[in-house]
Amino acid sequence: MIQQLQESAAYIQAHTEGFAPEFGIILGTGLGALVKEIEIKYSLSYADIPHFPVSTVESHSGRLILGTLAGRNVIVMQGRFHYYEGYTMNQVVFPVRVMKLLNVKKLFVSNAAGGLNPQFNTTDLMVITDHINLQPSNPLIGKNIDELGPRFPDMSDVYDEHMIRQAMVIAEDADFDLREGVYASVPGPMLETKAEYNYIARIGADAVGMSTVPEVIAARHMGMPVFGISVITDMGTPDRIKKVVLKDILDAAAVAEPRLAMLIRELVRQQ
Repeated sequence: MIQQLQESAAYIQAHTEGFAPEFGIILGTGLGALVKEIEIKYSLSYADIPHFPVSTVESHSGRLILGTLAGRNVIVMQGRFHYYEGYTMNQVVFPVRVMKLLNVKKLFVSNAAGGLNPQFNTTDLMVITDHINLQPSNPLIGKNIDELGPRFPDMSDVYDEHMIRQAMVIAEDADFDLREGVYASVPGPMLETKAEYNYIARIGADAVGMSTVPEVIAARHMGMPVFGISVITDMGTPDRIKKVVLKDILDAAAVAEPRLAMLIRELVRQQ
């Protein structure tokens, strides 16, 4: 594993003239427009990077973007990997571990999610304050990779409190509501049943999706601070459940994208 990570990192460095990213950003379903805010210096296809998985989801572009955002060096995953695509958890989080080898200091993660909190509405943004892992596995199962982190990493403060507070101030200054809540991660790819929505809400989640938590676990294992944010693209409360297709999710994400892009840009600027 370490050798594969090193080979991937070496390839990226060789093809970006030693570009040194400070921050990593993972863009979720329908949230690729942030790339328009970036002064792109290099763009690499996942398929060309040794040992990288290749995204199979149509709304995930499958490119690694390196450039500047708000004057800071960033590396951006335009498309992520999911357990439901058939990848192992180690494959899902492989790019995050490569980021660590590239000396990325902080990770920003976004996703599209179903809203479970009755106070939420479609197209709202929710800062993730904590998570519930309902995936069938996680990337730390098996022999610990001591070079990356400890056998038993603490997860009592997964999402960086300082960046959460910064984000709330940015949203207030921009005059839009920014929700806070707990994100539950499920395997997918099917959306939840009514009973499952009810169960996940009852155990304490405000939103539910099919990603993010594996990458966050890997990042925290390596000591990397994390900021997470969800776009509420559909509602799973009993009175607002309706049949949802991918286009509905993408349309809702598109409405929220300008606020998301501004928020991440300003947050990066303030680090």
